[in-house]
Amino acid sequence: MCIFSQPVVSVTDTNIFARILPDGWQYLVYQMNFESVENNAIILPLPVQLPSQDEGTLEFISLEDYDGFFTDLNRGFPLRRPPSRFGAIGVDSAVPDSIQNLVVHDVGDFVASFVPTLSDFNRLDEQFRLDPQVWKKMPTYADYGFAVFQLKTGKGKPHPMAFKFRSRLNDPGTGSLFFPTVHIHDGEVHARESFDHNLFLQAPEFDEACGKYHEKERLQTDHNTGYVRSKWKADEFLDVKKSRGILAKDGLIHRLEMRGMIKNADVLAKRDLSHVVSRFPLLGAAAIACLGGVAGMKWFFQRREQISRERSSGLDD
Repeated sequence: MCIFSQPVVSVTDTNIFARILPDGWQYLVYQMNFESVENNAIILPLPVQLPSQDEGTLEFISLEDYDGFFTDLNRGFPLRRPPSRFGAIGVDSAVPDSIQNLVVHDVGDFVASFVPTLSDFNRLDEQFRLDPQVWKKMPTYADYGFAVFQLKTGKGKPHPMAFKFRSRLNDPGTGSLFFPTVHIHDGEVHARESFDHNLFLQAPEFDEACGKYHEKERLQTDHNTGYVRSKWKADEFLDVKKSRGILAKDGLIHRLEMRGMIKNADVLAKRDLSHVVSRFPLLGAAAIACLGGVAGMKWFFQRREQISRERSSGLDD
């Protein structure tokens, strides 16, 4: 789910993909089912590098030709959720053309703009802005940039929204992948919201932490990453070429499901997993524990034998 400029009737089956490049560009792909009575826009806050500029900070990518992006992602996992009961049925509505002074991008099912700062929202048509009082309740976004997608239909399942942005969260030691998951659907900021999300990511650190390409039959959530890994590399079950650079062909896909009432906050996937990578990569935690136990027993018997010899030597003296 996400921030809507106007109230919505429903939002379900939200899917988000993220991948960050070594140079700090983060890819983000977003798709959901929705229904809205009024012309609406989706607002995605982003931790962009500062200073944020109109151009050079964010680039929109059209996935109009890859509508099944997330359907294909789910094929890499053993348990796939059934299709949502909402179909991809669109209701034509007028597309507002009153964006002022911001570059407008026609991206398939959307008219999209990058809003560099909160103060730049006054350059958008009023119906695609939030009340300034709402932003004051979320001080985290005071220095964020924003991707705004104006919806061309009133309901349905538009093709995935996609773009890349220069992220400020790419520090080698503390870098994270950013997922915009804060909900505002009725003009109010609630402490907890109902989530119906699948988060997907690609990151070499996650591949390394879960054993890379080994153990293809392991289906459960990996205890090192908290995500479920795909059974194959991306190019074995996805159309990497059609993703227009978004997918890394040799990387695994990692998935996290979020369901139910959850704290209303964005999600950060920390990439520094070095502390959980075992020094014994071919052994699980149980095997390492056993090694520790064997080593301890060996020390115990050696020590007992040494004490016995010392006692015997004392008696002889």
